[in-house]
Amino acid sequence: MEMKKLGKSDLVVPVWCLGTMTFGNQTPEAEGHAQIDAALEAGLNFLDTAEMYPVNPVRAETVGRTEEIIGNWVGKSGRRGDVLIATKIVGPSKLARDERGITAETLREAVDSSLRRLQTDVIDLYQLHWPQRGSYHFRQHWGFAPEKQDRAATRANMEEVMAEMGRIQAAGKVRHFGTSNESAWGMTRWNQLAADTGGPRMETVQNEYSLLCRMYDTDMAEMSHQEEVSLLSYSPLAAGLLTGKYAGGARPEGSRASINGDLGGRITPRAEAATDAYVALAAKHGVDPVHMALAWAAERPFMGSVIFGATTMPQLQHILDGMDVTLTDELREGIAGTYRAHPLPY
Repeated sequence: MEMKKLGKSDLVVPVWCLGTMTFGNQTPEAEGHAQIDAALEAGLNFLDTAEMYPVNPVRAETVGRTEEIIGNWVGKSGRRGDVLIATKIVGPSKLARDERGITAETLREAVDSSLRRLQTDVIDLYQLHWPQRGSYHFRQHWGFAPEKQDRAATRANMEEVMAEMGRIQAAGKVRHFGTSNESAWGMTRWNQLAADTGGPRMETVQNEYSLLCRMYDTDMAEMSHQEEVSLLSYSPLAAGLLTGKYAGGARPEGSRASINGDLGGRITPRAEAATDAYVALAAKHGVDPVHMALAWAAERPFMGSVIFGATTMPQLQHILDGMDVTLTDELREGIAGTYRAHPLPY
């Protein structure tokens, strides 16, 4: 198992991370626990969750349920020391804390709640799920309007949150911090603020990244290099598109698309054409498209860990079976050509 150091921190994680966002909705608790056990047996000891999980759908009444499931595994197994746990505080949302978002007060509240649900004394990596000021992620880039942000309020909030992060870290409740759904400006601003005040660095950023979603390749990639920040990529299979299971309009029973329709705006005619091209490329080279997509993501120079989720144990086993897959130079060239032919399909 290839291991990666996250940012400048002392966290060393496998290049694969088990995402848990279906635990408690599509994935029952017992199967979630079995997935954690199987991942550990394969040498994968990094778990990612969030206070807002499970998803598909997200409901106010289930916020925190996934953390509780992981906490129950910790309590039953007694293996807290065998896993690294990353979780997140939700940004402004009707689902939690009456849309108060991320402030010093809500950060304290959310950390303590996650610690209780996870049945642990410390969180290895604590992330801001999306910025207080808003984000261009989740297909919001089509109408993103940063000129509407209040500059003074944004900076004041970041300073307030950074100070509280320092207090939480000093209390031993969180080892390291990161962000999610952030921009290059946001990351450099956070880490300049940390340098100026002695606060905790943002060691990681968790953004969507896959063969179909490559916005990270430009400004964010440069930020990763210059700021020494690692990417934790989510949706590396484009919410299941890159498996090929939705080809021709198929919607397998129990699949994410059978529940929410368009995969949060990812299913478009251009995305379907791009997916068909990548699946055909994998077939041409005798590689499973899932294994190709994950192996490609794992070898990107800015990658800290590739977060994948599996609704069922057979899906998880299929992913684990491909962890040793490596790409040939010819296949990499084919991927590059396909990307040029199908840029930004959603």
